[in-house]
Amino acid sequence: MLKNAIWITGAEGRLGSALVALLKKDMGIKVVGTDLDVDITDMEAVEQCMKVYRPNVVINCASISDAEYCEKNMVEAFKVNALGARNLAAASRSANAKMIHLSTDDVFSGKAAGRLTEFDMPDPQSVYGKSKFAGENYVKELNPKHLIIRSSWVYGAANDDAKEDYYSYVIKCGKSNTPFEAPLDRIGSPTSARVLADFICSMMDKAEYGIFHASCEGMCSRHEFATAVLALSGYDTELANGYFSVENRGRISILLENLMMKMTGQYTMPQWFDELKQYVQSSAKK
Repeated sequence: MLKNAIWITGAEGRLGSALVALLKKDMGIKVVGTDLDVDITDMEAVEQCMKVYRPNVVINCASISDAEYCEKNMVEAFKVNALGARNLAAASRSANAKMIHLSTDDVFSGKAAGRLTEFDMPDPQSVYGKSKFAGENYVKELNPKHLIIRSSWVYGAANDDAKEDYYSYVIKCGKSNTPFEAPLDRIGSPTSARVLADFICSMMDKAEYGIFHASCEGMCSRHEFATAVLALSGYDTELANGYFSVENRGRISILLENLMMKMTGQYTMPQWFDELKQYVQSSAKK
């Protein structure tokens, strides 16, 4: 790993905290800006931070990812997810810094069968998906040294302050012996923040640009995932009550194919169950 100064936006979130924890283990890297409350929607503030810290790499994990909230607050969603990405892309280009932008499988509608590659055309349906796709376009247009990473069903955090995810919710129900409903028709590829952070770190110094999908291999339903989490953690698997969700609105599933990763040979994502098993075991040791 080359000696770099890295600016991580959204450093207190699920992925951001995992990145900080991983990067701080490398003495050759200086992680900057993570303790700053920088409003990425304020171009002047972004440019000032860039001038002060002069990072070699900017990793944008900042996002409003609550889909329901985005539907009710469209202006704010686009302001953070699109305008914020625009500001970071423009400022990082001025500093000749590589920009790694985190995106989502929600740029796809979920109505097409099969695995979606980096070469399939996005067709977002939600405000969240549309705002993230707009952010992707800004990054592509404004900084040629960009890496856009789409992932799915990201779980786990290295920071207790990070927002509760589905994994944490299942663990909480298991501990309290509380039954809960788990959709049988929500299909995806659960991906730990830990393995996603490892992939991002492995790409920082490589001359790889463009869009990369990065989700664990294989697929499962939310019910299968919840049952696996409970079983691996030693809780009653019967707590997860399977049901078919009415709110699916015709979505089949969104399954990302890590095609660029496989073509370039830069990284190999593990199977979702294998990574979940390792994550549960490492969490138990803390």
